[in-house]
Amino acid sequence: MAPNRTESQTASPRYRVRAACLATALQSMLLTWMLLTWMLLSVTAASAQRGEIAPEAATGTTTKILATASRHMVSAANPYAAEAGREILRAGGSAIDAAIATQLVLGLVEPQSSGLGGGGFILHFDAASRELQSYDGRETAPAAARPDRFLKDGRPMPFDAAVHSGLSVGVPGLVRLMEHAHKRHGKRPWSDLFAPAIRLADHGFTVSTRLHLLLRWMGATNFDEGARRYFFDEHGNPLAIGATLTNPAYATTLRAVAERGAEAFHTGPVAAAIVSAVATAPNAAGDITTADIADYEPVTRAPLCSPYRDFRICGMGPPSSGGLVVAQTLAMLERFDLGRGPGAAMGLRAMHLVAEAQKLSYADRDRYVADPAFVAVPGGLLDPTYLGQRSRLIDTGRVMPRPLAGEPPGVRRQTYGVDATEESAGTTHLSIIDSWGNAVAMTTTIEAAFGSRLWAAGFLLNNELTDFSFVPADRDGRVIANRVESGKRPRSSMAPTIVFDPAGRVFAVLGSPGGVRIPLYVIKTLVALIDWRIDAQKAAALENFGSRGGPLELEIGWRTVWHALRLSALGHAIQSDLLTSGVHVIVRRGDRLEGGADPRREGVALGD
Repeated sequence: MAPNRTESQTASPRYRVRAACLATALQSMLLTWMLLTWMLLSVTAASAQRGEIAPEAATGTTTKILATASRHMVSAANPYAAEAGREILRAGGSAIDAAIATQLVLGLVEPQSSGLGGGGFILHFDAASRELQSYDGRETAPAAARPDRFLKDGRPMPFDAAVHSGLSVGVPGLVRLMEHAHKRHGKRPWSDLFAPAIRLADHGFTVSTRLHLLLRWMGATNFDEGARRYFFDEHGNPLAIGATLTNPAYATTLRAVAERGAEAFHTGPVAAAIVSAVATAPNAAGDITTADIADYEPVTRAPLCSPYRDFRICGMGPPSSGGLVVAQTLAMLERFDLGRGPGAAMGLRAMHLVAEAQKLSYADRDRYVADPAFVAVPGGLLDPTYLGQRSRLIDTGRVMPRPLAGEPPGVRRQTYGVDATEESAGTTHLSIIDSWGNAVAMTTTIEAAFGSRLWAAGFLLNNELTDFSFVPADRDGRVIANRVESGKRPRSSMAPTIVFDPAGRVFAVLGSPGGVRIPLYVIKTLVALIDWRIDAQKAAALENFGSRGGPLELEIGWRTVWHALRLSALGHAIQSDLLTSGVHVIVRRGDRLEGGADPRREGVALGD
């Protein structure tokens, strides 16, 4: 009798190997599914525990292609905005001219992230003088603000109730910031920079998928009446994808500021509209006055620069903590080999070391950093001997427990209390290099998605004051550095960054939104560019990871499972999440500029 063919095939070694491979594949798929399910669940669980479901939610990714240019380039979070910046560059504008035009359009087409009702930081390099300056346009607490601002019957207010109230609104600083920088570095007339945004506000722009989804996610009831009328129909439905949206009120405000300068924003009808919106806000009225708005002034500060490998990394100092966290982390990593070249990207050892260094930096940041006009931020936080001692706490093969803040030279740890600040993850970033070689890294914000959701004169108002600690002292009665005080600027994590090569030339201009996670995104990008030597676009797109002191945070994606398995073996507690960065980066390689735009948002890099 002829043998049964099926039995013969099944019994052969070849078919046994195939069956084993199939079983292994099925097991791997099952394991992947189980781990991804666990990670997705961990997003909800972790967010519920932190009370901070990502204020700017993920809305998918879009494949981006590396941009190249030889003369000038702008990388920003929306195509309309990047086009406006390039229009000004083509007209002979400087980097700061293009940054202002780009930002004015971002306030219209990306209202969830930044706008006239907020503030920001500018890092500017002047190619002719070789001078680097940083400009602080951070919002301030009104004169009436007190340390117990967010306490009710001795207990902190619910976070979202505080956000959607007048108490959360800081005195806006963006308009005076832009005017301050333009007077020093502008080439085109101030009024010319407003033309692209006024044109779009008058004639309309197309509502993007991201704006639609974020409005749907937020819901009409979470906005005040003016914002509801602008963003939603009478049934509470958000603006449709592809709809044309105009903003006559924004155009009116822009025309006034274009004609009369920042004074038209900080006094008169616009300032009165801000005061009225804050005073009539839901949940709790605010106390900003027209005098608070009129008296606002930006501050020119010395940039914070430190070496890494053969490069010089420069960022923003306090009241932002971003530059300090970046500088401390890179200094502690200097003695380690994180791998060289693209093949080393996202290596197990490197991810572990970066996260461990970040833990130490965030511990210092939380304890010591606040507005330097109110708090003596220790100068020793960047002392090489101190950072060398901190770096020796890093073990290449083992995870450290959550570290305490260190004791930099001249400071006792007991000076400040244990921080209790929560930060939201709104914000936007733009990077520009002009035809003269001037460079701008500009990070701006209204704080959470859509800020306080209060509307005035065609724009949304910020909720920056929720960046203060809600409690003024810790359990031991020690005063918290980042407590609320009259006229104080809340601590920020924004990290606009300019990198100089060994010859002192601008190598990279970058930054990101992301709230308290901003330094994680910037550090990842810097390591990708300098250690792993990958291009600007791939660096922006690379998976996000890092630690703020607790678990190692991993961005959810198809490689997350394998990263989690390897890092767990070293003892890391893994927290997966939708880490919605918005890295916008320009890199100079010889005579060529290359630009990257974060695929997690809708931006683009454009140049000539």
